[in-house]
Amino acid sequence: MGIFSRRARADGPVASTTAANTSTTGNGHSHTHHEKTTGRVHGGHGHLNSRPPFGQWLKATWLDILTMIALGAIGLGVYNADPAPSRSFPVYFQDGEIVYPDIAYPMRKEIVPIWLAALLASLIPILIILLMQIRIRSFWDVNNAIIGLLYSLITAAVFQVFIKWLIGGLRPHFLAVCQPAIDNNGIETGTGFREIMYDRTICTGDKNQINDSLESMPSGHSTAAFAGFVFLFLYLNAKLKVWSNYHPAMWKMVALWAPILGATLIAGALTIDEFHNWYDLVAGAIIGTAMAFSAYRMVYASVWDFRFNHIPLTRHMPFTYGRNAGGFESSIFTRKAGWGHDEGAFGGAPFDASHGGGYGGAASSALHGAGLGHHHEPTVGNGIGHGHASSATHGTGLGHHHEPMTGTGLGYGAGVDHRPAPIDKDGLTHGNHGDHIV
Repeated sequence: MGIFSRRARADGPVASTTAANTSTTGNGHSHTHHEKTTGRVHGGHGHLNSRPPFGQWLKATWLDILTMIALGAIGLGVYNADPAPSRSFPVYFQDGEIVYPDIAYPMRKEIVPIWLAALLASLIPILIILLMQIRIRSFWDVNNAIIGLLYSLITAAVFQVFIKWLIGGLRPHFLAVCQPAIDNNGIETGTGFREIMYDRTICTGDKNQINDSLESMPSGHSTAAFAGFVFLFLYLNAKLKVWSNYHPAMWKMVALWAPILGATLIAGALTIDEFHNWYDLVAGAIIGTAMAFSAYRMVYASVWDFRFNHIPLTRHMPFTYGRNAGGFESSIFTRKAGWGHDEGAFGGAPFDASHGGGYGGAASSALHGAGLGHHHEPTVGNGIGHGHASSATHGTGLGHHHEPMTGTGLGYGAGVDHRPAPIDKDGLTHGNHGDHIV
């Protein structure tokens, strides 16, 4: 399997058995479950980080490929169509002064052609994604990253060509391309107030250049650049853990923001060669950024939550936050502060996705949310705790609790508490012997 293959892990798929099954938490504590296990470890994900046969991959991906081809064909057709609206524009005042000098710039050669902008926005992220696999070595990480990048680029491109076609705008060099022919001898011959407004029928320039100069907004360069490089920005943040639970080296911040600098330079060059107005660039940047965020969240478990944003999502197996990474614990480039290892420590921050959820590591103070590990202080929220809790636990929890437990536990059901059953006011004992439901 080459660069995308990984060594077999102990938590991979296991054979079907009806014997007692022992699951181990991130802190090494075991719980025995007398249940039938069929091909998956306790936790629901199993070892998903393995390369599938080509036929299986194609079966899961063919609809995306077909959709991309269809959208590409639609976008190309709209791109080559004549502008839909018939815009009106002024040329001269009655004294011969040009009404809008900001559309009278000379026609210049593009500094960055549109084909080059699209090529840079796609090939540079793909190259970096592939280079990072030297350490990450995950087929599904490459698959999701490249497919997500294509989601972003293609959807953004189709989005912007429809706006160009149906709305558009005048480029800064419009009058130089239009070459208007007006012989009014001091008398206005247009339409509108004081008859100073005209349409493209007065243009004598090249038809294709005139069509292009009527479709200024939004910028295709800016859209492509931000769709590709913002996606790369999000990918680098997840894989380098720049904004996470430790203090990273400065070079990671530089590497993180380099794609945004590249996108800004590509877009900004269009104000130098007078191909776009500044607001055309802003509109393209907004479209590209929105599509990049949407695409990244479709293929990875989170955008900003550093505990999960490196985990590729699978097609048919939902990811359960805070329980199991499905073999993707090591799908990270950095190896600092325990990251990139199968049993690294994952700390949660308030207001992250799945508030308080995490896996691995020990929680030694009050936890608001789901925690997998040792609980030594009160836990409030949804505790999926495979461990020992030595004081009150509020929420859901699975483990040995030596103090009262309030809430529901055992995954999504009742909490298992190994201690003598309490007696209520009527003298009734609840639970079965030492194990009872609270």
